[in-house]
Amino acid sequence: MTIAIILQRKGHEVVSIQAHDSVAEVAKTLARHRIGAALVRDGAGDVLGIVSERDIVRAMALHGADSVGMPAAQLMTRALHTVTPRTRIGEALTLMTDRRCRHLPVMEDDGSLAGLVSIGDLVKARIEEAVHEAEELRHYVESAG
Repeated sequence: MTIAIILQRKGHEVVSIQAHDSVAEVAKTLARHRIGAALVRDGAGDVLGIVSERDIVRAMALHGADSVGMPAAQLMTRALHTVTPRTRIGEALTLMTDRRCRHLPVMEDDGSLAGLVSIGDLVKARIEEAVHEAEELRHYVESAG
């Protein structure tokens, strides 16, 4: 199964913020959409980075209450690990494990953003895949015997 299948099911919508948005605004956006990260994009829609709940916690640990007014650009992760729609789920899970990240932007070959997948999206797809395979095996055994 590929990332493209996940995006077909969940959609291609990506919650984004701007580099000048404050940490307080970012936290409100994450809470409102019930998500763990948002992409930071410029006015042209280009991806500049990502801000996650983890980034906010780190900023608070380092800067205390002052972090609430900091701009997203100050705490965003700029070096993004990305996948393409053709990436297999197992490869994406390995990347997330190796790079210790929970979200992967999905980029088309032309550099445009196709979507965003989370560790939860990938685990859900793997479970669905395993259940489907088990059902097929059960049907095969039942029909053979």
